Amino acid sequence: MDPAEVELLAETLRKTMTTVASGPALDAALVELGWPELLAEYPEVAVPTVFRLLGETGAHASVLTDVTGAVPLPYAGGRWVVWERGDTAPATGLDEELPLRPVPTGTPLPVAAGRRAVGWWLVGTGRAMLTLARGHVLDRVQFGRPLASFQAVRHRLAETLVALEGAEATLAVAEDGLGSLLAKAAAGQAALTAARHCQQVLGGIGFTAEHPLHRHVRRAVVLDGLLGSTRELTRQAGAMLREEGAAPRLVQL
Repeated sequence: MDPAEVELLAETLRKTMTTVASGPALDAALVELGWPELLAEYPEVAVPTVFRLLGETGAHASVLTDVTGAVPLPYAGGRWVVWERGDTAPATGLDEELPLRPVPTGTPLPVAAGRRAVGWWLVGTGRAMLTLARGHVLDRVQFGRPLASFQAVRHRLAETLVALEGAEATLAVAEDGLGSLLAKAAAGQAALTAARHCQQVLGGIGFTAEHPLHRHVRRAVVLDGLLGSTRELTRQAGAMLREEGAAPRLVQL
């Protein structure tokens, strides 16, 4: 697909995700748009585009099961969950909007593709929070000066942007198991950095239920735990490298 086609696809998907209710309705809309065929023919375009936009719009659909299969998935803390397709999301204590159901145990399986997909979702969620914070500081005036003019505010938003850009670059080149593991960890760290800094920049309004930030913060925390949290994956990568006694080349420069 050429860049113009990708841009048109992204705009169509964004409009769909912002106008169609999340869950089964969005699942059906994405199928109608050709998501299964897109995933089969152009996974390198389909996964980054769809999952990043889910994060940016705050929508959710059962597309992760199309990437990983409808199997139990590891979650932070040694737990396992399954993503259920259906009209209602079970109460799991994780995210009342996401249809994640805890299960007793699961079988280890290759999760590289799923980690890349969730990584893009985390990056999109981080960018949504950054957009909210940026809009706030551009509109708000404090002590007679635009809030965006304060250096401390600019530094927090700049650090957030750097973290998100770095995570995207890592995801773009991830191919094997270790690369996907590190990319998911980088994306989780970037999203959590965005949550921390954007909450600080938004101040009290960011804590209110009326402001959309809290939904993105909750989504970032839940997605970070799915398929291994940032902390767990970082430790796992360190253990792998220590066992091998060498660090492999992850990107051909």
